[in-house]
Amino acid sequence: MTTRREFIGSLPAAGAAFAVAGNFIFEDSGARAEDTPTPLAEHFHPKGKAPSKHTIEVLKAARAGLPFDDTRDFDEQKRGLIAPMTEMVIKADAGHVAWDMASFQFLDQQDEFDSIHPSLHRISKLNNNYGLYEVIPGIYQMRGFDLSDITFVRGKTGWIVFDPLVSSETARAAWKLFQAHKGEGLPISAMIYSHTHGDHWGGVRGILDEADVRSGKVEVIAPGDFLAFTVSENVYAGNAMNRRLFYQYGLLLPTAPHGYVGQGLGPRVSAGATGLIAPTRFVREPIDTFEVDGVEMVFHNTPNTEAPREMNTYIPSMKALWMAENVTATLHNIYTLRGAQVRDPLAWSKYIADALYRFGLEAEVMFMSHHWPRWGNERIQEILRGQRDLYANANNQVLHLANQGVTINQIHNDYKVPKGLQAKWDCRGYHGSPEHNARGVIQRYLGFWDCNPATLIPLSPADSAPLYVEMMGGSAKIIARGRELHDEGKYLLAVEIVNKLVQAEPDNAEAKDLLADIFEQLGYQQENPGLRNSFLAGAYELRTGIPQGEMASSSSPDVIRAMSTELFLNFLGIRMDSRKAEGLRFTINLITPDNGEEFIVELENATLTNIAGFQAAKADLKLTINRSDLELTMMGAKTLDAQIADGTAKVDGDASILAKLAATMVDFDPRFEIMPGTHGKAEVVAHADAYQAVPENVIAE
Repeated sequence: MTTRREFIGSLPAAGAAFAVAGNFIFEDSGARAEDTPTPLAEHFHPKGKAPSKHTIEVLKAARAGLPFDDTRDFDEQKRGLIAPMTEMVIKADAGHVAWDMASFQFLDQQDEFDSIHPSLHRISKLNNNYGLYEVIPGIYQMRGFDLSDITFVRGKTGWIVFDPLVSSETARAAWKLFQAHKGEGLPISAMIYSHTHGDHWGGVRGILDEADVRSGKVEVIAPGDFLAFTVSENVYAGNAMNRRLFYQYGLLLPTAPHGYVGQGLGPRVSAGATGLIAPTRFVREPIDTFEVDGVEMVFHNTPNTEAPREMNTYIPSMKALWMAENVTATLHNIYTLRGAQVRDPLAWSKYIADALYRFGLEAEVMFMSHHWPRWGNERIQEILRGQRDLYANANNQVLHLANQGVTINQIHNDYKVPKGLQAKWDCRGYHGSPEHNARGVIQRYLGFWDCNPATLIPLSPADSAPLYVEMMGGSAKIIARGRELHDEGKYLLAVEIVNKLVQAEPDNAEAKDLLADIFEQLGYQQENPGLRNSFLAGAYELRTGIPQGEMASSSSPDVIRAMSTELFLNFLGIRMDSRKAEGLRFTINLITPDNGEEFIVELENATLTNIAGFQAAKADLKLTINRSDLELTMMGAKTLDAQIADGTAKVDGDASILAKLAATMVDFDPRFEIMPGTHGKAEVVAHADAYQAVPENVIAE
């Protein structure tokens, strides 16, 4: 295991700089949640508060307006159960808990909770399905083993696998149960990755031997440019995304009525070992039809929808339509809170419409990488049409309002999903929310500026907040008024003033506790898990601080190998602190003979650049190293200095340049402060249960 603090001699390790599929752990000397189960009525945090009467009223009103008379999802969720999974906890190979379904069983013990939105409670109960299910004869799914599902389709000689979960351990457990009941002792004959997100390929090594792939025995199929986008989507801002996912995914919250209750797409992300076996066949045409282990499949490429590269699949002989993650039982993210490029909702809608008219008019079963299948052509068309309209409406009506002057700072309060779509459970916001998605559409087309010149060059919050505090009469008045607003249930108004005080006085414990109380009530009220988790995570860190202790990373060698040399060099340019590079100028010729790559790397104007396919006539340094050896340096397994010393890497020219370059590099801290005054406060994390590891590019969801 290599830590994020480890250097490779003259250059910092890429694998230590960011964990593309890396794992992390906050060391914890205290009891974990699974060691001391939380009673249902008891808050997990000593400063935690019960839902207020105002929150209870909000949830009561929400329940009254939801279509609970439509129970078809529960009927479909239960259909086809062959064998439940009885092993509630799956251990990781490293010894910690990789998967814990026992922690979610409290959701089934009560009909409702006063601290959980009734719609969120409903989807979390639906995601408690855990076992082997028949979709139709010849197609089977293992559900509840991870954030995503794994699917087995009977081929001529074996099983064709769609999307092998996040972790090797959960995939292996799913395969074991499948083989015990329906696997017939047959091997895996093909692997299909539907798209680039890590919960759709990370568990591959748990069920597939790479030797079988290399020999040609097993084909691995993926959409075109799969490898490039699998790695690149989370690299450049990877450390920031890693930190933000603590909020969206509630990683520090215990699974409990007052804490984490699910992620909408599934219970949560497993915490085992991740790997990647590179595809051997890419689907590049918009529509491509070929046999996979004797089964004709029609592949439907849908780039820049739910993922940068994604594809649906239709199996004509079974009238079975695989919609990957383009259609699930939720409104998905157009903008994802952990951060990513905003998705194209209009293109997304059109690809769903394409699937509807190309396959959906005859399909008799539709299955996907999350949730449960839909049976019957009428039901399939209903789902496809609703999901099509969901994304088209968001695109069109947000822009309709924007063209009338509604700004990014107003749109989330003005845009409403049409009532007909709100009445469809699969169009509820269990992963994306209408609020943050609406802002994402504005961002995609118009950017961050609301067109008010006052916001063009805003002060940083810490700089502007003291003036607000002064003009409001000081901290005592703000706290008093904030408590009044809190007690009146006017939580968003309370946030406006109390947050200013916390920004101005980050050490004001009373203000932080009050803001945490406000965040907590807002969290309880949310239907969307990402919004709930973010408010509750903010409350947690305000009360407890950012967890300290050793943070380790074990970047997946598979993903590092998939990273292009150019991507690695680009990221070095991001890690370089320009202030440390002022006055430096040099040129490096980099050559990797085993794959024939050449680069010019230049430092000038306090900026590090690279260009592929060229060599400078007059370089200050020539560095020659095989790409396979450079990978060891990228992942932190062997320093560049050591490779130069043993002759693996060869240098010609001024080798001191490498030390100068290394001196400009910054090792990003994955625990940077989000809420003021929280850094370095917590020494023990009592409830970071089971989350020893989370693959970062899983969070591209």
